[in-house]
Amino acid sequence: MITGFVLRALDGKIVVAIGILLATALLVPALNLLVPPEGAFHVPTYAVSLFGKYLCYALLALALDLVWGYCGILSLGHGAFFALGGYAMGMYLMRQIGSRGVYGNPVLPDFMVFLNLQELPWFWYGFDMFPFAMLMVLVVPGLLAFLFGWFAFRSRVNGVYLSIITQAMTYALMLAFFRNDMGFGGNNGLTDYKEILGFPVQAAGTRNVLFAMSAIMLALCLLIASAIVRSKFGKVLVGVRDAESRVRFLGFRVENIKLFTFVVSAMMAGIAGALFVPQVGIINPGEFAPANSIEVVVWTAVGGRGTLIGPIIGAVLVNAGKSFFTGAFPEFWLYALGGLFIAVTLFLPKGIVGTIQHGWNARKQLRAAAERENGRDADLLPQAAE
Repeated sequence: MITGFVLRALDGKIVVAIGILLATALLVPALNLLVPPEGAFHVPTYAVSLFGKYLCYALLALALDLVWGYCGILSLGHGAFFALGGYAMGMYLMRQIGSRGVYGNPVLPDFMVFLNLQELPWFWYGFDMFPFAMLMVLVVPGLLAFLFGWFAFRSRVNGVYLSIITQAMTYALMLAFFRNDMGFGGNNGLTDYKEILGFPVQAAGTRNVLFAMSAIMLALCLLIASAIVRSKFGKVLVGVRDAESRVRFLGFRVENIKLFTFVVSAMMAGIAGALFVPQVGIINPGEFAPANSIEVVVWTAVGGRGTLIGPIIGAVLVNAGKSFFTGAFPEFWLYALGGLFIAVTLFLPKGIVGTIQHGWNARKQLRAAAERENGRDADLLPQAAE
């Protein structure tokens, strides 16, 4: 069953994309560790972390494309799932600091000592163990998505109303996490990490492993998403997107279909957040900001929603452009981002990959029509000779 599930996902484009990601997971660390700094092909350590951040954003965009591109759910709150996964990883990293913190407390992180807390809050228990923390990376975003989706989808909230509610959710979480009494570091968040699984977070080798894991997890999630959308369930999923009332009339439980897809997407976003935090070195309530979730929509639209590969390309291109413009023209970046979204909406409504696919399919149809026409002419030639 699992083999068939995987084989259904492996069409040509997905195989090429996964191959590129796996090759990148090997190539970039090799260029950083094996090529001397003075070499022309050397990749600096800071660039490894920067590229890893792009891959985490690409995974977040892929998660959004699964629900927006194939299920028609425009979520403006996926930044919340991303941030929750990041906080789960940040809590593990804070527990690894131990007595090396500023205040030297072996149990309480520095911000808790500063706030005069006498004992560790109950929801921090278990985060000193890596397996438990990784489980929470999946469970916490997935549970929030399940509870939110259970009420929203069974109430048949759709369209712009659902989008507004998802944005309200992430905004409420942002306000809650800004409070010091929430026990998550307040405005400053969680930072000053020392090590992960016993390895220094700042070491070049650790950063290369984190980059490679980001590429591998992106490839794995791409495989899972492709298997979902290319299965029979995926066909029903597209039916929900295009004609929900008709799918409901045929006897399918549309709310369950939406709920499953929403939970899987939230878990993918949580994984992206968990990989993001040790490479960036901080997680704070700013990651819940609604503007961040809107940016994810821009990445997905630029690359092409409903294509899986398009959002990955869109996330990398837009964030690479952001890195360039914020350094060269910092005051114009927001205008450039807004202009990019408007231009894509007007001139590339299907996104980069979607437009290319549409043009390729149109060309194949024209070629097939021409071949059929030539075939008819060939059949008529003997009759004309008679």
